[in-house]
Amino acid sequence: MTDAKPTRRSFLGYVLGGGVLATVGAIIYPAWKFITPPPSGEANVSQVKLPFKKSDLAAEPAKSKIFKFGRAVGIIVLNESGELKAMSATCTHLQCSVQYRPDLGIIWCACHNGRYDLDGKNISGPPPRPLEQYVVNEVGEDIFVAKEAI
Repeated sequence: MTDAKPTRRSFLGYVLGGGVLATVGAIIYPAWKFITPPPSGEANVSQVKLPFKKSDLAAEPAKSKIFKFGRAVGIIVLNESGELKAMSATCTHLQCSVQYRPDLGIIWCACHNGRYDLDGKNISGPPPRPLEQYVVNEVGEDIFVAKEAI
């Protein structure tokens, strides 16, 4: 029996292999940290209390307001029958902000002339899907907007 001694060649192979592995790790780790988003400091929101009343909305000439819904933006509209409709204010085409056009009676995206009815359904233009609908709850004078019925 002979003892297999490590040779200089195998030792250099281990050193060079370890160096290549360390170099690849030094390139991939920062790239991975760059492309993965940091943890969000803001909690997901399922319901918000709006900072205005229905009477404030009725006094507005446009009868609509934009509001913050967690990290997203929403729009609330007072329609002709006095009913409040709330939905996402982010267009489903290219995530532009939408606005209420009282002269046309629609919700409109200025980016590519996308049009939605007051229920958030896309009626013309490039938007592929309707706007996300929110549930409106009125408690006294306060307005609460939620993602789902509570």
